[in-house]
Amino acid sequence: MTDKQGYVYLIGAGPGDPGLMTIKGLDCLQRADVVIYDYLANPLFLEQAPQAEQVYVGKRKGMHH
Repeated sequence: MTDKQGYVYLIGAGPGDPGLMTIKGLDCLQRADVVIYDYLANPLFLEQAPQAEQVYVGKRKGMHH
């Protein structure tokens, strides 16, 4: 097993308006290897990370299993 170190960033998208994302949040998305997102994520945010593996976790209001 290799000792590869990485980082995890949690990026809040507020009400979903792409114009409200921080510069740091946008930078993290554009450099991400993996993006984990749920039903609330605006698809425009995912377009900022075409190089990343995108993993949908399926969380929806009232469906938290």
